[in-house]
Amino acid sequence: MEFISTRGEERVTGAQAIVQGIAADGGLFVPAYFPTVGAEELADMCEMDYPERAAFVLSKYLDEYPKEELLDALREAYSTFEGDPAPLVRMDNGMYMLELFHGPTCAFKDMALVALPYLLKKGCELLGVKEEILVLSATSGDTGKAALEAFKGKDKIKVMVFYPEDGVSKMQKLQMCTTEGENVNVVAVRGSFDDCQNGVKKIFASPECRERFKERGVLLSSANSINAGRLLPQIAYYFSAYCDLIGADQIKIGEPVDFAVPAGNFGNLLAAYYAKRMGLPVGKLVVATNKNCVLADFFRTGSYDGKRPLCKTMSPSMDILVASNLERLIFELSGRDSALTAERMRALAKSGRYSIRAEELKAARELFFSGSTNEDETVECMYEFFMEYGYPMDTHTGVAMHVAQLYKEKVEDDISAEAHPIVVVSTASPYKFPQDVLYALTGNDVKDSFKGVKRIHLLSAMKVPEAIKSVRYKPILFKTSVSPDKMLSEVEKFIG
Repeated sequence: MEFISTRGEERVTGAQAIVQGIAADGGLFVPAYFPTVGAEELADMCEMDYPERAAFVLSKYLDEYPKEELLDALREAYSTFEGDPAPLVRMDNGMYMLELFHGPTCAFKDMALVALPYLLKKGCELLGVKEEILVLSATSGDTGKAALEAFKGKDKIKVMVFYPEDGVSKMQKLQMCTTEGENVNVVAVRGSFDDCQNGVKKIFASPECRERFKERGVLLSSANSINAGRLLPQIAYYFSAYCDLIGADQIKIGEPVDFAVPAGNFGNLLAAYYAKRMGLPVGKLVVATNKNCVLADFFRTGSYDGKRPLCKTMSPSMDILVASNLERLIFELSGRDSALTAERMRALAKSGRYSIRAEELKAARELFFSGSTNEDETVECMYEFFMEYGYPMDTHTGVAMHVAQLYKEKVEDDISAEAHPIVVVSTASPYKFPQDVLYALTGNDVKDSFKGVKRIHLLSAMKVPEAIKSVRYKPILFKTSVSPDKMLSEVEKFIG
């Protein structure tokens, strides 16, 4: 299958899309068409384990990758998880939790990033690439550690992560800055995630940078969900959740299921949208945002306005004003009009704003329900849910659960609406945000993250992941902090 740019005429193979990361015109690569999964294939998937389901979905897009080799690589990748990579937990009649935090770094980013080293390495092999690869990533907390963990120690690959200095949790920062390995680097940026993301995008978009790096035998690639190799594996867990519902006799093939997803950079929701385009019977996609409600406002008004103050919240991975993956959605809503998409992205870069047409907004509303929550509402939701079910959620999942409940109430109040089972996507372990989770559950503040971990464990008996326990006594290896305009110079120092 070929992949095309959202902003122009560039057409590449799947391997090229993964190795290159981003189109030369600054656009994002999308599949030339959406492959379909029929009812019989969906029934077959129900008999598969998770690596088989993921390999099946990926092979629909990456047909140049040998199927058996791909499956073997995914089996090895997901063997690093504690148990089932994506278990579905029934919470109540018609409500389920999809746990995506059982990987090496306790966040949903592991679901795709454990597969990316193989996809990237095999892509280089297929293309005859001999240069060293520099994987460059901006992170709001979870992608960074997942990328570092996935690529550390890998031959002919270096990975460098930029994170907002005061925009991640203490545990997220500790996880990143204690990562060992000669091929890894972590740099704090004195600014927001959007500053980190903009800095990385500028480096990717600069022909001069690419040429200068190439002269040094280095090619750029990305671990963010702007890279198709990060996005495509995420589609699999929506199919897997649906298959698990069938296997548990909760639904029959063809019955719609809604998904509620915490929204930050929009990659997780876009993967759900891609699953729907492939034929998965998805009802509504619930877009859940925190106080940084730029996405919720977009689906309400049709205008994207990122020119607003950034609010620091207890769900820092969602503290984002420019959701990069929304570009892929508006490309589809526009009828795949690359010129119009490019025009809108130029407006976003220049003024922080753009708008879509009334018919595009109508189409978006048919697919998505959006809502936002403030800090008090998130805390109340987490507390009430724990009191009822004894289940501690992380703060991002708390946002998704609150908005999912708003959506359920809306459906119940609308006599013409049909209620579907709803799956809330749980994107991180509560132990990644122990202080805020403990506060939500008990009202108690603790300054030490590991005291928070211990008290949550005593309250809930939820197993503490080894990745959290082991980081406590590791030395801090990365202490560099720079302004956004110095990001490129740090990259050049790292590659020598």
